[in-house]
Amino acid sequence: QVQLVESGGGSVQAGGSLRLSCAASGVTFSAACMAWFRHTPGKEREVVALIDRFNRPTYADSVKGRFTVTRDNAKNSLYLQMDNLKPEDTMTYSCAARGDVTWCEQIPGFYLYWDQGTQITVST
Repeated sequence: QVQLVESGGGSVQAGGSLRLSCAASGVTFSAACMAWFRHTPGKEREVVALIDRFNRPTYADSVKGRFTVTRDNAKNSLYLQMDNLKPEDTMTYSCAARGDVTWCEQIPGFYLYWDQGTQITVST
């Protein structure tokens, strides 16, 4: 059974930083495409960043230069370092996974496994 457990959410003032972690089990993590998505209630999920099995990251234009996605295959963990946070970053953030693929997609439907999500609130 695949399980994704996220940690690190919370509240911060604009310009501050937060780091999200996502621990995976039940999936061959080193062969998985891993991604971070975010959404607000009533709206569709949007991709934040993803990283493929070859450790190649891709970012949404809205977070380029501010967010960094990394993975640690030895710890089966995915990370999202978020710097210079803005109020418009206030959303629920989720990590997602799809195992045994050599590419990643930026659409939510590509991913088979999701965590419960965590709220990020950025105040002015």
